[in-house]
Amino acid sequence: MQFIDLVRKRYSLRRYDSRPVERSILDRCIEAARLAPSAVNSQPWHFIVVDEVDTVQALAKAASPKGTINRFARQAPVIAAIVAEKPKLIAQLGGFAKGKPFFLFDIGIAAEHFCLQAAEEGVGTCMIGWFNESAARKVLGVPAGKKIALLITAGYPREGMETKDEDRTLQKKRKTTEDMSSYNRYTKGN
Repeated sequence: MQFIDLVRKRYSLRRYDSRPVERSILDRCIEAARLAPSAVNSQPWHFIVVDEVDTVQALAKAASPKGTINRFARQAPVIAAIVAEKPKLIAQLGGFAKGKPFFLFDIGIAAEHFCLQAAEEGVGTCMIGWFNESAARKVLGVPAGKKIALLITAGYPREGMETKDEDRTLQKKRKTTEDMSSYNRYTKGN
């Protein structure tokens, strides 16, 4: 598969089949994330990949506080949590000096590597930033001083979704190239 085809294929899946995802696939997703670049090679992440049913359900409950948003997390057979780890001092100083959270950019890159590998494997994913972090930390045994930056649900598309997935890929609603990019200087229409 060409990389651009993989990027076109990947989207946020919100309807999961109950079928478990093979550990060999999850291992390849973790390996893809491990290989992600980061500021001064800090690698400021720790992935916790949850595939035990009871723990997934407890984490899904944290991902869907009061059942309002992210209800789809309760269908996912896998949820990965990305814990923010302390970056190297030089990355911290650079981020502070520039007023930019470099470690969060790094985590975003690693998360997308995980999701792109999953898409290559036929596994759908959805990144979740809005969740009850305190409850998630408790479920996963993450120390109070650490932050969970993201959750990623993962699983196979629900039966019959494959055709819809292909249609969705072809119908992605995005800005035009002209509206979201320019060469050599900032230019943007009205």
